Amino acid sequence: MMSLPEILAGLRLNADFMRNVIAWERLPSSVPRIGAEPFPLPPTLLQALTARGINALFSHQTAAITAVAQGQNVVTATATASGKSLSYTIPVLQRLLERPSARALYLFPTKALSHDQLAETNALIRAGNLPIAAHGYDGDTPRSQRSKIRQSDGILITNPDMLHAGILPYHTSWRSLFSNLDFVVLDEIHAYRGIFGSHVANVLRRLQRLCAFYGSDPQFICCSATIANPKEHAERLVERPFTLIGESQNGAPRGEKQFILYNPPIVDEELGLRGSSVLAARDAALAFLAEGVQTIVFARARQTVELLLAYLRDELAYMGKEDTAVTGYRGGYLPLERREI
Repeated sequence: MMSLPEILAGLRLNADFMRNVIAWERLPSSVPRIGAEPFPLPPTLLQALTARGINALFSHQTAAITAVAQGQNVVTATATASGKSLSYTIPVLQRLLERPSARALYLFPTKALSHDQLAETNALIRAGNLPIAAHGYDGDTPRSQRSKIRQSDGILITNPDMLHAGILPYHTSWRSLFSNLDFVVLDEIHAYRGIFGSHVANVLRRLQRLCAFYGSDPQFICCSATIANPKEHAERLVERPFTLIGESQNGAPRGEKQFILYNPPIVDEELGLRGSSVLAARDAALAFLAEGVQTIVFARARQTVELLLAYLRDELAYMGKEDTAVTGYRGGYLPLERREI
């Protein structure tokens, strides 16, 4: 098996491949920047973090946690996989340990993301044996469990659609949530744009109106990808002032990255027609999959996902490799299928 650097070196020597490369840029790696502990955390929470392999916090995490502790609404906009979720997980868990009747509401744009965060939150809770409950509430939640979840303390994890259709219209059944809501967490807020973003802003306006009616005034903690205007975006979405923790404060380590922009080859010079982008994606992915490098291929449509999946499996089988190592993930799968993938 070739290593990733060896694969990339081989691609650079491949004249047919390089003929269609428009740009190839390298971003160097960076070392972590550890932040000073913002304030003493409860021993049980420290134990939970240590058990999950978290022995120190990066500078952007401590900056966000400190700002939350000061009562500010915070938006953290740093690179992918920089540990943004700890910026809200730690202050939320600390508040729930200090005030068990407090509630927190997590909103994610998709059910897949909410399920992932529910699993991560519960793993941290179990690691420290914390007396805190976290529940998911969406279209996949069995009706037999919904009544119990409505009466539970702790963290509720859902999505804007469920908040709009399944929670806000039935606010009298959610009195405990709305009267004790200390935090609203909005992750992936860069997804809330256009018409969808306008709808979410209106849903949040309704949420805040109900909170005021029931006597709570929640603090908002947002996370975003590195977009151009995260602070302005959060403020327009929530209609409150925000403190920005941006990429310049990001203390997470970063591995080396290679960016390759590739155009499919020209197949008809007279008409300027290029080859299939699907076949080009297949060939590019095979260069890595054949050497056992974990690879993700994105496509715009379900049909294209299934077509690429079939192509890649056929090619791997022809090469004598395990074709089940490649799987698809798209809209339309049943809940159990999504979780298995």
